[in-house]
Amino acid sequence: MKPPVDKGSLALGAYVYAVLAFIIIPLVIVIPMSFGTSDYLEFPPRGFTLKWYEEFFASRQWRNAMWLSVQVAFLTAISASVIGTAATYAMVRGRSSLATLFQILLIGPIIVPHIALAVGLYLFFQSIGLSGTVPGFVLAHTILALPFVVFTTASALGKVDANLEAAAMSCGASRFNAFRLITLPLILPNVVSGALFAFIISFDEPVVSFFLSGVRYKTLPRRMFEDIEQNLTPIIPAIATLLIVLSIIILAVAFLMRSRAKT
Repeated sequence: MKPPVDKGSLALGAYVYAVLAFIIIPLVIVIPMSFGTSDYLEFPPRGFTLKWYEEFFASRQWRNAMWLSVQVAFLTAISASVIGTAATYAMVRGRSSLATLFQILLIGPIIVPHIALAVGLYLFFQSIGLSGTVPGFVLAHTILALPFVVFTTASALGKVDANLEAAAMSCGASRFNAFRLITLPLILPNVVSGALFAFIISFDEPVVSFFLSGVRYKTLPRRMFEDIEQNLTPIIPAIATLLIVLSIIILAVAFLMRSRAKT
């Protein structure tokens, strides 16, 4: 006699496969289009060429946008990892009654729609002169990336015995030195993973960047939106393919670092 079919498991499995298809199908379409010989988007593509990748790297406008995105993402990764690690340490090791409120504020950028956050940041940055500047981009992207750094770091910090720091401080070390010499090396792989996540989030972020971009400073996602509106060519799928490859590489590095940390 066959066991009864678990309808809940079937529904969950169907949902998981539907989500995977929703994610994978656009990749199957976009990547081949980046190698097509036609001057407009078509699928399936006719022929094979690297023309659109060559045009991307040959264009000064595209290179400037890419370099700006790299700069902003790199600075965001540094600032988010430093602030996120300090915030995580305060939440995990602290005993403040405001810890719950602090956690809610940290995950706020995930809960609040990015369009609402973008409008608020634009109005605020416009009033203080940060709109359309590199510091403005870095500050805004740091706010968006902080929750992911905190989650990644907290998973490692929660497993570190606080008595190790207490033992170091009993030997004369300050709290900062105890953290720097004892705790930080143990959670460093997760901190670096959080920084890599912050880099990806900043590099690919389109909504907030669209509002904060000015005439002089335009990130790669903002430049892509403009090109889609004015001159839609296979150079857009080519850039999207490069972003996909970059994201896969960074995620793979983060996964390997966390795997080595567990072993």
